[in-house]
Amino acid sequence: MRGVKVLIESATLQIHPGWKVGLTGANGSGKSSLFAMLRDQLHPDQGDLDMPPAWVIAHVAQETPGLVQAAIEYVLDGDAELRRIEAELLAAENAHDGTHIGELHARLHEIGGYAARSRAASLLDGLGFLQSDIERPVADFSGGWRMRLNLAQALMCRSDLLLLDEPTNHLDLDAVIWLESWLRDYRGTLLLISHDREFLDACVTHIAHIEQQKLTLYTGGYSDFERQRGERLLQQQSMFEKQQRDIAHMEDYIRRFRAKATKARQAQSRIKALERMERIAAAHVDTPFSFGFRDAPPAPDPLLQIEDGAVGYGERMVLADIGLTLRPGERVGLLGRNGAGKSTLIKLLANELALAAGERLEGKGLITGYFAQHQLETLRTDESALQHMTRLDPLTREQELRDYLGGFDFRGDGLGGSSTPATTPCGPFSGGEKSRLALALLIWQKPNLLLLDEPTNHLDLEMRHALTLALQDYEGAMVLVSHDRALLRATCDRFLLVDDGRIQPFDGDLDDYRDWLATRRTVVAAAAACPDQTADKATRKADRAQASADRQARILARRPLVKEIEQIDKRLAAWNKEKSELDARLADPELYTGQQAAEVPTLNKRQAELVQRIEDAELRWLELHETLDAIPAD
Repeated sequence: MRGVKVLIESATLQIHPGWKVGLTGANGSGKSSLFAMLRDQLHPDQGDLDMPPAWVIAHVAQETPGLVQAAIEYVLDGDAELRRIEAELLAAENAHDGTHIGELHARLHEIGGYAARSRAASLLDGLGFLQSDIERPVADFSGGWRMRLNLAQALMCRSDLLLLDEPTNHLDLDAVIWLESWLRDYRGTLLLISHDREFLDACVTHIAHIEQQKLTLYTGGYSDFERQRGERLLQQQSMFEKQQRDIAHMEDYIRRFRAKATKARQAQSRIKALERMERIAAAHVDTPFSFGFRDAPPAPDPLLQIEDGAVGYGERMVLADIGLTLRPGERVGLLGRNGAGKSTLIKLLANELALAAGERLEGKGLITGYFAQHQLETLRTDESALQHMTRLDPLTREQELRDYLGGFDFRGDGLGGSSTPATTPCGPFSGGEKSRLALALLIWQKPNLLLLDEPTNHLDLEMRHALTLALQDYEGAMVLVSHDRALLRATCDRFLLVDDGRIQPFDGDLDDYRDWLATRRTVVAAAAACPDQTADKATRKADRAQASADRQARILARRPLVKEIEQIDKRLAAWNKEKSELDARLADPELYTGQQAAEVPTLNKRQAELVQRIEDAELRWLELHETLDAIPAD
C-alpha cells in the first residue's frame, strides 16, 4: 500500500534464478513500489517476501552528485567488493602484511578485478561515451548523461539481482541496441520496468503484469503477453471491431505501396507490424487514450527545402552539404549514432537553428509542429491542461476542449478516478503527463509537417500505442527521431542516416541499421587499437574492419535490387503466360463469331495492357541489372 491506496493485494509471485522478468502495468499501479520493496525500502503490509540473504542487488541511482571524480572511477564504484579489496590491499601494503596481500590478490583474480577498468570503459563506450569522456569529472556531464553514468555503475556491479526502472529513457537507439545485447548475456536475475515493447521482447523471458491490484505472471516476451491477454479481451465484440479498424489501415498502406520499389522495404516492415498488430490490438482496447490528428490545411509541395546547407553551434559545424527536400505525406526516420547531429537537424527543420551556409526554402502554407523534451519546460507550471488549451484557442467551447483533452487522459476536475484532472496545475505533473499535454497542444494546431524528437520518452505502453495509431493515420509529413523501434517501424516510410557530418539515404530497415552499427563499432575499435599493438598491426586490423564495413555496405546496396529483380521476374512470368493465352485466344477465328465476339474489345484492351506492362518491366529489369553490375558482389 501507499498511504490508504492499495496497489497490489493477494499477490503470489515466484521468480527463479536467471529469469529475466519484465514488470508492466499502468502508471501508478505499483511497479516502482514493488522495486522499493525488493530493495527493503518498503515493507509488505501482509504476506512474506523471501529472497536469498547473500544476494547482491544492483539498481540505478536516481540522483548523481556533482563529483570531481572521473567518470570511469564513478562507474568502478559500482563493484563494491572490488573497491573494498583495493582499500584492503592499500592497508595491507602499508602494513607489509605479505600473507594478506597474497590472499587479496587471489580474490582480485577470482572476481576479474584486473580487467575491471577495461570492463568499465567498455560499459561507457556501449552507452555512448567517447574515449575522451572517461576521465572527465562527473560534474561536467548534463543530467541525461549522469543517468547513463548511473546505469553504467549498476551494470558494473556483479549482481545476483538487477533492477532496472525505465533504463532506456535517457538512451538513444544505438545505446538501446547495445544494452539489449548486454542484458541478454547477463547471468543474474533481471527485473525490468520498460515501456519499450521491442526492448522487452529482446530482453525478458517472462512478464509480470499489474492490473486491477492483481499481479499475474506470463511466460514469454511482451508480445506473448499481449497475445495471451488479448485472447481474453477479444471475447467482446466492440474490442474486435476496434482491432479490425487498425488492421485495415495497415493493409491499405501495404496495398498502396508494396509494389513501389522505393517503398517495398518499408511495406515489408508494415507487413511485420501488421502480423504483430493482429495478435496484440485487443490487448490495448481498454486504453484510456484515444486521439487523432485534426485535418490540416492544404500543404505546399515541396513543404521545405534546404540546399547546400550547413549548421552548427558557433564555430563548430555539426552538419554540412545538407540537401534535403520534404514533400507532403513523407514519413522520414532519422538514424545515426549519439552526437551525430539528429537533434541538430530537427532543430534546423523547426527553424530553431539558423543555417550557417546554404538556403532554406519554405512552401507557402507550411505549418510546423515541433516536439522535443526541452519544450516541456515551457509549460506554465501554474496552469492546468484546460487553461493551456484555452490560451491556445480561446474561441473554442470549453466542453469541446475537455472532450479533446480526454483523449489524452486529462479528464474531470480531480474528484476521484485514475485519469489526470484537466483542471489541476501542471507543475507537479510527471514527465509522462507533461509529454501528453505537450503532444495535445501540438496536435491541436493542425501541423502539416511534424518534427518529433524522442516523443515517447516518459510515455507508457498504452500512450505509445495510441500515438503510433494516430501517426499512422496522420496525413501530413513527418520527421522522427526515436529509440522506440516499434514506433519507427510502424510509422516511417524511409530513413536518413546522419553520420560523419553528412545526411544520406539509408537503404535498409532497422535490422540492417543494427548490423551497420555492429560493423561501425568494429571499425572504431580497430582504429583505437590496443596500446601494446604495433602501428602496422593496428592499421591492418582497421583495414580489415573497414573492408568488412564496405562489404556490408555493398550487401545493403545490392539487397533491394536483387529483391526487386526477383519480384519483376515473377510478374513477367505471370504476364507472359497470360499474354500467350490471350494471343492464342485472339488468333482463334471462332472468337469473332456469335456471342463470343462481344469479348473481343475487352481482350484486346487487356492484351495492350499486358504488352505495356511487360515492356515497362523489362526496361526496369535492365536498369536494375545495370545498377547491380556496378556494385561489386564480393
